[in-house]
Amino acid sequence: MRLVFIRHGDPDYEHDSLTPRGRKEAEALVPRVAGLNADAFYCSPLGRAKLTAEPSMKFLGREAEIVPWLEEFNAPVLDPYSGNIRCAWNLPPKYWTEDAMLYSKDEWTHADIMRTGRVESRFKEICASMDEVIKQYGYVRRPGSENIYDVISPNTKTIVFFCHMGVSLVLMSHLFGISGACMWQNFCPLPSSVSMLRTEECDKGIAVFRTAFLGDVSHLYAAGIEPSFSGFANEIYP
Repeated sequence: MRLVFIRHGDPDYEHDSLTPRGRKEAEALVPRVAGLNADAFYCSPLGRAKLTAEPSMKFLGREAEIVPWLEEFNAPVLDPYSGNIRCAWNLPPKYWTEDAMLYSKDEWTHADIMRTGRVESRFKEICASMDEVIKQYGYVRRPGSENIYDVISPNTKTIVFFCHMGVSLVLMSHLFGISGACMWQNFCPLPSSVSMLRTEECDKGIAVFRTAFLGDVSHLYAAGIEPSFSGFANEIYP
């Protein structure tokens, strides 16, 4: 089975929409999405994700199921330096490199900064929702396992999720059995990028998910569009 995560196009966050550039990115996605021959589509309820899916769904004559758990990971935390509220999935290095708990696959949601928001409960909610979708297609997460799925009905179906950077990365951390904080801080799929995970069954009846590619933007280059780096902090200190 293949899971495909597509980040929304270049965002207009103020209006929960897409910039003109983002709309061009969404159009450039059409042949890429069509080529997936997907069996099902799911989409975040936020405007920027729905607008990204719209051209592809119109071309295919399909509809994406809108599911609230694909909304961007909304569990703000308290900044220990400024005292202000900030996003949990985009922390400066001075925060996350000094706390060993953030590197732990079991303890990262219990780190001091994460405990100032509802990170753990939100994480559990979306992971349970993802596992329920996967279960519908024949793969059941083994109770108590880190990342093993028991194969009930092996298949090569393709499921597409139009969503956001923060939520897709933390879902991948669940599928891989690694720290969500590490996924957030070390990977930055660019707007309209495509990431694919595939099941791998080396032992009969047991599947794990492996990354085929993450953050691919070849569709943009094919359309003559330079990728946007929205969500990526400064390359060098300004």
